[in-house]
Amino acid sequence: MFKNKRIVQMLAILLLAVMGMSGCKSKFEKLRASNDTARKYQEAIKLYNNKKYSKALILFDDLVKKYRGRPEAEDLNYYFAFTNYKLRDYTTARYQFKNFTDTYPNSSRAEECRYMGAYCYYLESPVYSLDQDNTLKAIEALQLFINIYPESERATEAADLITDLRGKLERKSYENAKIYLDIGDYLAAVIAFDNSLRDFPDTKYAELLEFYKIEAQYLYASNSSERKKEERFKDAIEFADDFVANFPESSHLKEANDYKSDSEKKIVETKKTLAEWAVLQKEAEERLQRKQGQTVNQDQAQTDTTNNPQG
Repeated sequence: MFKNKRIVQMLAILLLAVMGMSGCKSKFEKLRASNDTARKYQEAIKLYNNKKYSKALILFDDLVKKYRGRPEAEDLNYYFAFTNYKLRDYTTARYQFKNFTDTYPNSSRAEECRYMGAYCYYLESPVYSLDQDNTLKAIEALQLFINIYPESERATEAADLITDLRGKLERKSYENAKIYLDIGDYLAAVIAFDNSLRDFPDTKYAELLEFYKIEAQYLYASNSSERKKEERFKDAIEFADDFVANFPESSHLKEANDYKSDSEKKIVETKKTLAEWAVLQKEAEERLQRKQGQTVNQDQAQTDTTNNPQG
């Protein structure tokens, strides 16, 4: 009997807890469904300040529609954008930040919102190995912010973010070029290394890019036809000379010089091979000429015999 009474008490406590939770929920839902915009506005701000962003967003989403065109709309749109940002919905947040700056360009908050819109692009920039479309858009948006607010304290932050984003693009460019070398497409590798150096002249990968360009050119020349080798090995030598001049303290200096000396040896070998081929070709042509001459003489003799059967 005591046991049954205990069970009834526990069920009662559980029922009261569920009712309490339901009461809290229904209170918010009633407010959400009400037309008391002033109270709803106050509650939305309270929820935001208490970091209850999911509930605040529900109210702000309704309020920005009802307050459109009214003085309170500026504050609501500001909070609406930041609520999405706090919830890490950066795509919606940057749209709302842009909407704020477009709608209220003279607002004291316009600078902050333009920066935040660009910053959302920055946060959506993926790792270097993925598509970098958002990275490029982030750089464009941050640079636009710097152009519009060059004296802003945030301009320095924006410049630092651009540097970080460019680092991703440099890394991707370097890795993509290296792939061509790794798969044995040596001409494409040389072109890609050159393009990366041209697009990012101050890249931290400059030393590696120039070194791998020597290697790619050397291998490209090595796999070329004999008649193309001399010209292509000369390019490898030129690349090696440039590397030694640009990076005299490089850890790859010995390898670069080795590629140069090997290229010089390959040129000597190639010239020797081509000279031998030229001799063989000349001998073959002379044999062909002698054979053709003998054939002509034989044909002439046969013709003379035919025309003078009596000798």
